[in-house]
Amino acid sequence: MTFSKEQVLSRIRENGLVAVVRAESAEQAEKIADALAAGGAAAIEITFTVPGAADVIKALITKYKSGEIIIGAGTVLDSETARIALLHGAQYIVSPYLNVETVKLYNRYNVVCVPGAMTLKETVEAMEAGGDIVKIFPGELFGPAIIKAIRSPLPYAMLMPTGGVHLDNVADWIKAGSIAVGVGSTLTAGATTGDYASITNVTKQFVEKIKEARRK
Repeated sequence: MTFSKEQVLSRIRENGLVAVVRAESAEQAEKIADALAAGGAAAIEITFTVPGAADVIKALITKYKSGEIIIGAGTVLDSETARIALLHGAQYIVSPYLNVETVKLYNRYNVVCVPGAMTLKETVEAMEAGGDIVKIFPGELFGPAIIKAIRSPLPYAMLMPTGGVHLDNVADWIKAGSIAVGVGSTLTAGATTGDYASITNVTKQFVEKIKEARRK
């Protein structure tokens, strides 16, 4: 199923969870993605630290062709890698910092791009370059207060913290003004022991806590 840029943004905002997949092999990455999907994650980010990441993205998009989840590429450091991700079907892209050429490329093809930033200045630069959502990274250095601080002068900024988001503080991140949160090892830790059921269970808890935070 082909999603428009607006549909991808809507899915990310509605669900509020972007699940970040890092794995030792392509096979493990696919198993993690399946467990995340079963837990209710609407957006899954396959990082380019995964061996054969582009092929994993393509395989998952084929597997979930009915549109159950949207598949993006993460840890994209340059426009060359971004182009590879695009050609393999990535429906959005996430970077740990702002690479202007990457943002230009994805805007050219009308695909969601999420550049990273750590300061107010970097956030503004990412927005001015055309980033659809700004990834605040690494979130653990600041805590939820950084979201409120940035949104004070930039109330229209769409921010997604990644790093330092856990079950016990995800509500704080959402209440501070995050439109979504990026979560990696806290979700996927079970993969190291083959406990994929735990990944599904933790994902369900994250999705529910995000819903609860938005209701309050």
